[in-house]
Amino acid sequence: MARAPTTSDVFNAVGDVHRREILDVLLTGEKAVGAIVRDVSMPQPQVSRHLRVLGEVGLVRSRADGRRRLYRLAPEQLRPLQEWVGTYERAINDRLDRIEDYLAELQGQGEDSGT
Repeated sequence: MARAPTTSDVFNAVGDVHRREILDVLLTGEKAVGAIVRDVSMPQPQVSRHLRVLGEVGLVRSRADGRRRLYRLAPEQLRPLQEWVGTYERAINDRLDRIEDYLAELQGQGEDSGT
């Protein structure tokens, strides 16, 4: 299924390397924008734009803490991506199983001709 070139869904949101970097940083826990900026070495306005996109698709949540906002990962929103990747994982595993069966068959034929 073709996807629109927007950031309105999880697939497109994680398609950007900088947003994936931010998600990786948030794996360790809740952080303020300043800490994220330091960890990803991007300018604050750029980090804020990426956080807004990630928030719009539900991958990141924020809360006020005095004058600053703290951001945290919302990994449950990755489920559509996980399910999509799972389809390919199952296809790969099926192919590997067929290769394994074929190799076992070949090994069995070799043993039969060697006796």
